Amino acid sequence: MDSVSPDWHTTRDLEVFLDRAGSFLRSEPALHTVQLTVTDALGRSGSAAFGAEAPYFAWLAGRDGAVRATALRTPPYELNLTATTPEAADALAARLAEAGHTLPGVNGPAHTAADFAAAWERRTGATAELTMSQRLYRLGTLTPPEPAPAGRARVAAGDDRVLVARWKAEFSTAADGRPMRDPDRWAEDRLARGGITFWETPEGTPVSMAGALPKVAGQIRIAPVYTPPALRGRGYAAAATAAVSHAAQAAGADEVLLFTDLANPTSNGLYQRIGYRPVRDFARHTFRT
Repeated sequence: MDSVSPDWHTTRDLEVFLDRAGSFLRSEPALHTVQLTVTDALGRSGSAAFGAEAPYFAWLAGRDGAVRATALRTPPYELNLTATTPEAADALAARLAEAGHTLPGVNGPAHTAADFAAAWERRTGATAELTMSQRLYRLGTLTPPEPAPAGRARVAAGDDRVLVARWKAEFSTAADGRPMRDPDRWAEDRLARGGITFWETPEGTPVSMAGALPKVAGQIRIAPVYTPPALRGRGYAAAATAAVSHAAQAAGADEVLLFTDLANPTSNGLYQRIGYRPVRDFARHTFRT
C-alpha cells in the first residue's frame, strides 16, 4: 500500500465505475461482496431500484494507476467502503465533504469504517456512533442440523409475496431500527428469481425464511435470514439457512457468504455449527449533526 497516493475519482456512471474498478472488486469476491451485489442489482434494475436519488461511486488509484479501494453510496443508505489506509479514508472524507455530500453513515471493514468515521467528524463536525458490528462468514463444509426440525424446505413463489414482504420489513426494522422503504417491491424482485427459501412445517406453514442474492464473481451471499420471534429456538433458521446454502453450492458458487450481527451470539453460533467460518469483521457508524 505504500505506492498509493490518496487520489480518489468519483462518478455517477455505473459503467464507468465498473470499467475502472470491476477487476478490483472481482479480485476478492468475499471481501467485496456488498459492492459486487449492489452494482449487479443496479446493472439489472437501474438506480430506480434503490430510490429517487442517483447512486455515486468512487475509486482510489495508486501512482501505478491500479485501483486500491472503492466506495459507493445508493441513497438513502450509508456509504460503503472497501478496506483502505487511514490516509486514504481521510482523503475520501475530504473529497466528499468539499463536494457538499451529506452522509447518514459509513459501512465497511471495521478498521476502515472507524477511520472514515473519525475523518468525517473532523471534516464536517458531525458526531459518529458505532451502531452495528458485523462478522462476515464463509461456508466451509456444510453440516445441516441433526436432527432437523420437522418439515421441509420450499422455494417461495409469487403467492407468498405478502408474507415475504412482511417478514422482510420486520427483519429490516429489527436489524436496522428503521422500516424498509418498499418491502413489496423487494419481495417481487426476490420471488421472480427464486431468491427466497422457506422452512415450513409438515402441514405446509412457513416458519422461517432464508434468502440468497444472485451469483456475482463466483460468490453468493445469503441474506436475509428471518424467523418471527414467537417461532425462534426450534431450529427453523438453521434448517432454512442450510437448505439455501446447499442450493447456492449446487448453483456453482465458489464461495457462499453471510453477515451476522456480533451482538447476537445465537446466530453467530448457529452459522458456525452448520459450517460457516469467520472471514473479517465489519462495522456501521451512523452520523448525526
